[in-house]
Amino acid sequence: MAEDNDSLMREVESEIRRERMEKIWQRYNGLIVGGVLAFLVAVGGYQFFHHRQVEAAYTAGADFLAAGNLSDQKKQDDADKAYAAIIADSPAGVASLAKLRLAGAEVKAGKTKEAIATFDSLATASGADNLLRSFAQLQASSLLMETADYSEIENRLKPLLGDDAPYDRSARELLGVAAYKAKKYDEARKHLEPLLTDPLAAQDIQDRVKILLADIASAEVGSAPAPAVQSEAKPATPEATAAEKPAEPTTKSDSSTTANGADKKP
Repeated sequence: MAEDNDSLMREVESEIRRERMEKIWQRYNGLIVGGVLAFLVAVGGYQFFHHRQVEAAYTAGADFLAAGNLSDQKKQDDADKAYAAIIADSPAGVASLAKLRLAGAEVKAGKTKEAIATFDSLATASGADNLLRSFAQLQASSLLMETADYSEIENRLKPLLGDDAPYDRSARELLGVAAYKAKKYDEARKHLEPLLTDPLAAQDIQDRVKILLADIASAEVGSAPAPAVQSEAKPATPEATAAEKPAEPTTKSDSSTTANGADKKP
C-alpha cells in the first residue's frame, strides 16, 4: 500500500512539473527562442570576426615582410610607401612594428624631423604595446637632444622613470645629458650619480656616466671665478725713500774758479 502511494505521488509531481513547463513555454517561448537565436548569432559573429582578424594578421605580416625585402634591396622609397600603407590599414601590432621600421629608415636617411614624428605617433598609439610605446618615446627624446630645451626633454622622459620601468636607466642618462647641456650641473648629478651604484645599470651606461661626471667637474672648475690677487705691500725704508728723491743740483762758487777754470792768485 505504501508503495502504491509513493508511485501515485511521483506521478502527481511529474504531472505538476509538466503543466508548469507548458505554462512557462506558452508565456516565454518567444523570449527563449530569441535568446537561443541571439546566442547562435553571437557565436557565429565571433567566429567570423576572429577569422577576419586572423586573415588580416596574415595579410599584414606578408606585407610587412615584403616591405622589409624592399628595404634590403635598397628600394627605400618603395619600402617607406609600403610601411605607410601597413600603418594605415593593418592591425595595431603589425602597424607598430611598421612604424618602428619606418622611423629607423628615416633616421638613417637623415630625416630627423620625420623620424621624431613617426616615433611620437607610435608613443601615443592607444593599441600599441606599452614596451614599444616607451621605446619610441625614448628614441624621440634622444633625437631632440640637439634642438629641444631641458624642460621639453624632462617632460618627455619623466613618464619613463621608475624602478619597474623598462627604460628607466636610459631615461635617467638622457636626462643627465640634457641637464649638462643646459648647464644645470646639480640636476645632472642628481640623475647620473645613482647610476654608478645601480646594479641594474649596464656597464656601458656607467662608463658614459663617469665620463660625463668628469666633464661636469671640469666645466664647474672652468666657470668658477678666479681668486682675487692681493698685492703684498712692503713698508717703506729710508734707503728706498732716499733713492726715490730727485738729486739736487750742485753749484760751485765763482770765487774759487776763474772763467777758464784756473785758480785765482792772491
